[in-house]
Amino acid sequence: MELQKNIGYVTLLLTMIAGYCDTVTFVAADSIFSAHVTGNFIVFAYQIIKGSDIHAWIKLLTFPVFIVAVITGGRIALKATNRYTLLFWEGILLLVSGIASYVFGYMEIFTEWAMYTVAMTTVFGMGLQNAFGKLYSKETHGPTTMMTGNVTQAALDLGNLLKNGCKDPEVVISFKKQLVTIIGFLIGCFLGAIAGKLFGLGTLIVPGIAMIICYLYHRNN
Repeated sequence: MELQKNIGYVTLLLTMIAGYCDTVTFVAADSIFSAHVTGNFIVFAYQIIKGSDIHAWIKLLTFPVFIVAVITGGRIALKATNRYTLLFWEGILLLVSGIASYVFGYMEIFTEWAMYTVAMTTVFGMGLQNAFGKLYSKETHGPTTMMTGNVTQAALDLGNLLKNGCKDPEVVISFKKQLVTIIGFLIGCFLGAIAGKLFGLGTLIVPGIAMIICYLYHRNN
């Protein structure tokens, strides 16, 4: 039971961070999705038909950055003795991104390219989180950065519950797990929207610190 609680807490944290970062970069970094990178294809296509300039093409850069991040995550996992090491490096990247954003702003050199650099670093961090979810799938209730699969499973579970009630405990447990991921992501999105609008990319410091704390808590496990 204690293990299940721990998995639930980790899932909630990771989904909140993914939703938070995804929304912060969308709000404060030229509509770039950092967690759900395939969404950038849609934004790119929309901006192109609206007559946008070369900046629209930067959206496509998120894809190779994400791929390199996942490959890097796989290499780190091969050498790491602690499975949460990937989350530690994600936390470092997010923390550095947030600090760099404030430093660039204070020095009045926060140009568009500085903004894109911070956004791409965040994409890299989300790539590491995706790698963590794939390599250590039992550490969470499901994918923590993209909710489509979780919503699909939740809908199937809800259909079973409406038809048969709570007779099948496995369906009830599965539905609760999906609710944790979906609600966590939604909360993260709301917080990210507010933080991104008020404080910009510098607010990435918050999930960076949270991720490092998560690693420190689990480093001996």
